[in-house]
Amino acid sequence: MSIDYKKYVAVTEDFPIKGISFKDISPLLASSEAMNSVIDEMVELIRPYKPDYIIGAESRGFIFGVPVAMKLGCGFVMARKPGKLPGKVVRAEYGLEYGKDAMEIPVAAVEKGKSVVLVDDLLATGGTFAAIEKMLLELGMKVPLAVTFIELSDLEGWKSFQADYKSIIKYPH
Repeated sequence: MSIDYKKYVAVTEDFPIKGISFKDISPLLASSEAMNSVIDEMVELIRPYKPDYIIGAESRGFIFGVPVAMKLGCGFVMARKPGKLPGKVVRAEYGLEYGKDAMEIPVAAVEKGKSVVLVDDLLATGGTFAAIEKMLLELGMKVPLAVTFIELSDLEGWKSFQADYKSIIKYPH
């Protein structure tokens, strides 16, 4: 059975600022059937890459990344906003569709030479993935793939990073 995932995405115009069309995944999260289906599709996209880790971007990337990692039998690492991780971290700044931010990853949670797939809910400009990828490459890791549930296709955010890219559904910006 094929699921129309767009029925599970609430679109809110001019949020969080005027001109942004926010894609809210709350209805997807409320549907066990739809959410399980998305996770299964992500797993099948990622499986051929045989990652050692899945890295999820705070915070919605955690929602998708943890169950994907569990089903693939690999580790999960959090990429978090600054100041939320103890110990030694690497940090990279990036531009958002509506501002600037930064991400950090804990050095102790990853191992040089290992393969990592990036997971998040949505790809817009690609800044988050580009920042995470930069940190991982600096740590000597391989980043063959990035996967999201939603892609804002006309922004071509996948051009911002080197990894292959796949998404489940697409929206225009």
